[in-house]
Amino acid sequence: MGKIRVKSFGDEEVEKKDLKKAQARAEAKKAKEDAEARKAVAEGTSKSEEIKAETSQPEKEAAEPKKDKKGYKKAGPKKHKSASYQKAATLLDKNKHYALTEGLLLLEKLKRTSFDETVELHINTLEKGISGSLTLPHGTGKTTRVVIANAAVDPKSVDELIKTIESGKIDFDVLIATPDTMPKLAKVARVLGPRGLMPNPKNGTVTPKPDEVAKKFAGGQFNFKTEAKFPLLHLAVGKLSFGDKKLAENIVTAVKAIKTKNIKSMTLKSTMSPGIKIETAKLG
Repeated sequence: MGKIRVKSFGDEEVEKKDLKKAQARAEAKKAKEDAEARKAVAEGTSKSEEIKAETSQPEKEAAEPKKDKKGYKKAGPKKHKSASYQKAATLLDKNKHYALTEGLLLLEKLKRTSFDETVELHINTLEKGISGSLTLPHGTGKTTRVVIANAAVDPKSVDELIKTIESGKIDFDVLIATPDTMPKLAKVARVLGPRGLMPNPKNGTVTPKPDEVAKKFAGGQFNFKTEAKFPLLHLAVGKLSFGDKKLAENIVTAVKAIKTKNIKSMTLKSTMSPGIKIETAKLG
């Protein structure tokens, strides 16, 4: 038979007081630890990590980024927009889809910087895997850096190129290779693939005539492809300094290459501006 605890009258009130005191001590301790953690972060020390290690498991889980049912991390707090951005945004009706000419006029009004901003298209497509090649009539305003990998002509340069890529240095926008060079480039496929730089016969960057193809890319041709996991395209279509007419011609050319039947929605913006929703039905 277990030991019986005998409690005299009045013990219950005493225990309640003791419990309140214990809770007060726990809260004071936690407040002190939080203060020390904030101080450690401000001073750039590792003290905050030491304090985190002492906290309970539920507290650690609460500090970790929350994930949705599919395992993707949920978005954190929205970043604060600058006063100039918020002022520019007041010129824009976020619920309206603008005609291209109207959108380009508005884009000029939204300019907030002194440098020549790049003009971008961000396109939601109806499905993934949409790709192709494109040459804009007025270029993108950016010089395309093209590198040729031809093991038959210059095997040493190919070996040096692979070493450079393995070191993490990539100083080209397009890599063109001959078919016999591809086995060597397989070493760096994991580096080039995610960046969209791995030569591929489908986009014309694997060819027995690399010099001819290089001239096309240097002249402004570029490849486009939706993101690996999402039906999204991101294209640079010029600079603000091009003016409305040249930008419009570039954008219409891009939309025709992608085809309006593949486009769900399209947003026009410059490097620092808010996005402008654009009607696409009449552009293709």
